[in-house]
Amino acid sequence: MPAMFEQLGVIGCGLMGGSFAMAMKRAGLVKRVVGYSKSPSTTERARQMGVIDVEAPSALLAVSGADIVLLAVPVAATEATFKAIRHLVTANMLVMDVGSTKRDVVDAARRVLRDHVGAFVPAHPIAGKEVSGVEHADPDLYTGRQVILTPTDKTLAGHLKKAQEVWEALGCHVQQMAPESHDAAFAAVSHLPHLLAFALMSGILHQPHGKDFLGLAGPGFKDFTRIAASDPKMWRDVLLANKHELIEQAKIYQRALHYLLQQVEEGQGEKLEALITEASQARAHWRMGQKAK
Repeated sequence: MPAMFEQLGVIGCGLMGGSFAMAMKRAGLVKRVVGYSKSPSTTERARQMGVIDVEAPSALLAVSGADIVLLAVPVAATEATFKAIRHLVTANMLVMDVGSTKRDVVDAARRVLRDHVGAFVPAHPIAGKEVSGVEHADPDLYTGRQVILTPTDKTLAGHLKKAQEVWEALGCHVQQMAPESHDAAFAAVSHLPHLLAFALMSGILHQPHGKDFLGLAGPGFKDFTRIAASDPKMWRDVLLANKHELIEQAKIYQRALHYLLQQVEEGQGEKLEALITEASQARAHWRMGQKAK
């Protein structure tokens, strides 16, 4: 169990930031939580719910006096947030984020934090909901989930250890990756699936009888398209931030789709079944946090 922190500064008191604050409080890891959100009504609601103890009028004041800071803002807002807080970031402060992309976040930290970039431990908890907002914050959001830390050569070893201990104390499974490796992996298993779900919904909606088709859809469609209900602004930012890796994964997907359709078009039942069997068995044996057998 890591030592208790005196003060947590949360920048972005929505689902991710609010859930982290609640989990930290429940675990007895922090005495006081100061929060800031771009929307004052969000910060006020977070205080009313007991997610935070004090409303800060700015990101800078949310960091003032904190010994642990969590940036829970859209990845596109990361650099501006670092600029807003950099004058109060110290070497003793543990600063983390929860962004779904890491190379852009790391680059922003290097540019803005400069001498204090060692205090920053980039983090990506593999958790979330289709709904956003502090009203959906949940202290169990991170329990049992994976958290990927992507330290750089500047990250202080003590801070990295402390970050690992914090997430483990919240019930997470922690592993480390290079930022580039992280972005390549998550383009394949998260960013592309979201893009496909958005594209499928869009394709159906823009057909003459698309709305009628949706009325006939069942559980399979519901499972496949669940993530299409995700937060639009957040996913706009993620897809743009990781566009190069996303495009590479999309090309691989297009080749696989084309090959499957070729078998359908040519009536190649045996080949089609073999391809489906391979995919079906890999999916049947796969569990979150495990490689497909």
